[in-house]
Parts: sequence; C-alpha cells; structure tokens
Amino acid sequence: MSLSRIQSLRLAAVLEDCSDQLDILGHALTVQISRERSSAQAQEEARMNKLKRDSKYVSQLVSKLHLELEEKQSFSCLLQVVEEEERKKMAEHMKREAKRELDCRQQNLQRQKVELEQKTETLKELNKELRHKLNEQPAKIEKKKKLEEKNNQLQLQKTQKETNKAEKLLEDQLELRKKQLKEEMRVHEESTKFLQNRHEELQQLLQHWQERTKQMLQEKEQQLNNVRCKRTVILDKLMEMRRKYREMEQVVVEDREEQEKLRQKQAEVRAATKLQAWWRGCMVRRGLGSYKKAEEGKKGKKKKEGKKKKK
Repeated sequence: MSLSRIQSLRLAAVLEDCSDQLDILGHALTVQISRERSSAQAQEEARMNKLKRDSKYVSQLVSKLHLELEEKQSFSCLLQVVEEEERKKMAEHMKREAKRELDCRQQNLQRQKVELEQKTETLKELNKELRHKLNEQPAKIEKKKKLEEKNNQLQLQKTQKETNKAEKLLEDQLELRKKQLKEEMRVHEESTKFLQNRHEELQQLLQHWQERTKQMLQEKEQQLNNVRCKRTVILDKLMEMRRKYREMEQVVVEDREEQEKLRQKQAEVRAATKLQAWWRGCMVRRGLGSYKKAEEGKKGKKKKEGKKKKK
C-alpha cells in the first residue's frame, strides 16, 4: 500500500519522534538495571531485560518503517512484521499446547505407574496372606469340625428339650380342649332342648294366631259383604233419587217455559190493547174512517136546532 509524499513525510516525522522516545526509554532502562542489579530480585531483573529487548526491537522496527516511508512511501514492512509476529505467536501457542499435552501425558503415565506399583504390592500382600492361611487351614478345619460336632450335640440336646416341652404343652392343650369340647357339647344339648321347647311354644302360638287371624278374616269378610250390600242398596236409592230429580227438574223447566210463554202472551195482549186504544184515539181525534161520518151528522143536527130557535 503506497502513500502520498506529504503523508509519508508526516508519518516519518512521527516515527522519528517515536524512535527517539524509544531510545531514551532503552537508555533509562539500562541505567535502572545497572543501579538495581545488586539489590533487585531475579524476577524483576528478568522483566526489565525483557522490556529493554522489546523496546530495542520496536525501535529497530520504527527505524525500518521510517526508512521505507522516506524511500518508497509505503509500510509493507510493518505488515510483514505483523504477519511474522502472528506466525511466531501461533508457533509459540502450538509449542505451549504440545508441552502442556506432553506434561499431561507424563503425569498420567506417572500416575498409572504408581497405581501399578500399588496393585503389585497389594497382590504380593494378598499372596503372602493366602499362603499363610493355606498353611493354617488343616488345623482350622479340624478345630472347626470339633466345634461343629459339639455344637450339633448341644443343638440336639436343646431340640430334645424343646420337643419334650412342646409335647407336654400339646398334651395339656389337648386335655384342655377335651374339657372345653365336653362343656360345649353339654351347652349344645341344653341349647338344643331349649330351642326345641321354644319352637313348640312358638308353633302353638303361631297356630293360635293363624286360627284367630282366619276367624278375623271371616268376620271382616262378612262385614265387607254387608257393606257391599248396603252400598248397592244406597247406590240404587241414589240412582232412583237422581232419576226423580231429573224428572222434577224437567217438570220445573217445562213449567218455567209455560209461564214464560204465558207472560209473553199477556204482554203481547196488553201491548196490542194499548196499540188499539192509541190508534182508536188517533182516528177519533183526526176524524178518520167511521168516526168522520158520525161527527158530520152531529154538526148537521146542531145547525137545524139553531135555526128552529131563531124562528
């Protein structure tokens, strides 16, 4: 990548100033290291030396970049340095990883070696113990056999005692059961006899109540028949009374109808009489019909009588 002449000069001036500053820093570090060499610790001295080397390396890089900017107006050397640093870092990282993996494998091998040694020691101890037990086994077997025989005898005696005790207990229980069975049989016989007597009494009482119930049913049946007969008679009387009531009701209705017709006829007669009287009065007042001639005859007679009086 190339830059213009002015940009290159500006960057060159800045880099020159940085180079001077780095030279001053390197000189100061040299002086400080020489002063503290007698009393400073080794770790601090190593850190200062590393800082001095880094400062010197950066100063050289800045000088190289300054020269390239003045001559070629580019900074490709800086890119190369960055790439080289990246490769170095990657290589160092891979180296550290490989070393870490190697250390881990060595630790695993060491741990497996220790475990193998422990297992070997354990197997040796176990083998030694088994040999010791194998030597002691016959005596132990004989002793164990005697102990088992003695234990079996004791168990047999104990079992015999327990068996005798159990037989005695069973005999006592059997005797007690026989007494209980005898008592239960006696109670059973008494209960059976009592129940039989009670059954006979209840049978007699049942027969008595059955006869009494039968008699009561007959009486109630007779009473029911009487009630039915009375009911039949009453129903007949009721039907007869209903029939008479309907007949009387029919007579009353017919009588009412006759009276109503009679009242209507009387009303019609009175109305006709009133109408005739009213009509006759109208004819008389107006001189209509036969009433007109009679009035004229009366008027002629009155005139003749008047003339006679004048003469």
